[in-house]
Order: sequence, then C-alpha cells, then structure tokens
Amino acid sequence: MKKYIPLALLVVIIFISSSQSYEQQSIVPTLQKLFPNQPLHGFLSQFKIPYWGITVSVEERGYYYFLEFLIRKVAHLLSFGAIAIALYIALYPRKWRYFYAIAITFSLAAADEFHQSFTSGRTATMSDVWLDSFGGLVLLTLFVIILRPFRKKKNR
Repeated sequence: MKKYIPLALLVVIIFISSSQSYEQQSIVPTLQKLFPNQPLHGFLSQFKIPYWGITVSVEERGYYYFLEFLIRKVAHLLSFGAIAIALYIALYPRKWRYFYAIAITFSLAAADEFHQSFTSGRTATMSDVWLDSFGGLVLLTLFVIILRPFRKKKNR
C-alpha cells in the first residue's frame, strides 16, 4: 500500500490545483517582481504558440503572461510525468505496467480537465490532455531508460 502514497499525493495536488481559478494561481505579479528587466525578452518574442484557437506570444499576451503560460505548460508536463512514474512504480511487478501507466495517466489527465471545467475562470481543453499525456510518456520513457542499466546489474 505504501507504494501508492506518492501517486495519491500527486493526484490530490492536481485536484486542488484544478479547483483554483486562474486568478488564484496566477504568478504574473511574482514574475513582474522577479524579472523587472524582462530577461530573454528578445528570445521569447520569437515564439508564437497556437493554443486553443489563439496564438500565445509575447506580442499578443505580453512578456509576463507569455512567461507564465510557458511555466504553466512545463508544470503540466512535469506533474503528469511524475504521475506516470509513480504509477509505473506502484504497478510493479505487473506485466505491461509501462502501458498501463501511460493509459492511466491519459485517463487522469482527461479527468483533471473535466474537473477543471467546473472551476470558474478555467477551461478544459483536449490540448492540455495531450500535453499532460505527452509529459507522462516522455518522463516515464526517460525514467525506464535510465533505470535499465541498474536492472541489468541487479540481474547479474
């Protein structure tokens, strides 16, 4: 049962986060204090990201909102990557646990977006489900690749 605790904690954190409005989660004021000189402004200005029918860019949204957008999306990738890894570990020694972990991560991402649709000021998008699932796939794959040499040593 102990092996499910990290997974449960991650799911609770995601649930609480999805229950908060954008205004409650916004880090724009903090970014404005931390980066008053807008470092990397020129570099970030080169990017235009299509997202949910709009283009997100420094030009369209402003420097701090664009930076916040990037941070939020990286948080999606890392959060669901951590969930996929926690699932993979919790499912040991089950066969096909890699695929189960990916499928369950996708299901949790979809459930998270559905839950988020009931939070005022938030939208549920399939783009975020795919982003979350991609984070799970990439981080879990890296985790499995990094673990491989250690497993070979253990089996000898």
